[in-house]
Amino acid sequence: MKKLEIIIKPEKLEDLKAILDESEVNGLNVVNIMGYGNQKGIIKKYRGAEYRVNLLPKIKVETVVPEEKAQALIDKIVAEINTGNYGDGKIFVYDVEDAVRIRTGERGEKAL
Repeated sequence: MKKLEIIIKPEKLEDLKAILDESEVNGLNVVNIMGYGNQKGIIKKYRGAEYRVNLLPKIKVETVVPEEKAQALIDKIVAEINTGNYGDGKIFVYDVEDAVRIRTGERGEKAL
């Protein structure tokens, strides 16, 4: 199993949820976060004065999928979420050793 930690712009959340639903992903967690990447934030103007905003709002979506679905899902997310601009986000991929459904005690992919 693979855990996907997907960090995107807030306006792309509905698009990402649609991709995950189409791919029959069983569950996800969504967290509002703030951060920056290579662009180190943005410069805004307010009443003629410039100021730097270096912590931008982002969304982190976490899900665990079977290993055989992971690469196809990553490819689909990159193809559909990508705008070609800084700040599109990142996907971090982790190995998941086991999962346990508390209600039934099921383990592994059956617990997803």
